[in-house]
Amino acid sequence: MQRVTVTLDEELLAEVDALMREHGYQNRSEAIRDLTRGGLKQLREEAAPDSLCMGALVYVYDHAARELSKRLTRHSHDHHHLTLSTLHVHINHDSCLEVALLKGQGRALKQFAAEVTSSRSVRHGQLVLIPDE
Repeated sequence: MQRVTVTLDEELLAEVDALMREHGYQNRSEAIRDLTRGGLKQLREEAAPDSLCMGALVYVYDHAARELSKRLTRHSHDHHHLTLSTLHVHINHDSCLEVALLKGQGRALKQFAAEVTSSRSVRHGQLVLIPDE
């Protein structure tokens, strides 16, 4: 490991310190290493949108919303070539959580995730992409 010196303005350093407290980092180096990894990962994804990736799409939706469950199922079937597995959990009387494990081109996975998470009555959604190495 090498030691480097980085100059940050006070506002940015305050944000790093807040991140450290919120996420339990022991020191600034750990926080900055994770931020750097995340930034590099994002740049790689943007530079190679057609590269093969694994992904996890996590979303929460209102299961009682009219026809939503059917639309989400139909959407998954229409993109069966991207979906490896799906986990469905009943959170409470009103909400369901699904985790879809995906594999395909990064661009295709992002498009699939955007279509799912932008559906009316999908309350939360997030896609995590991992380059297939």
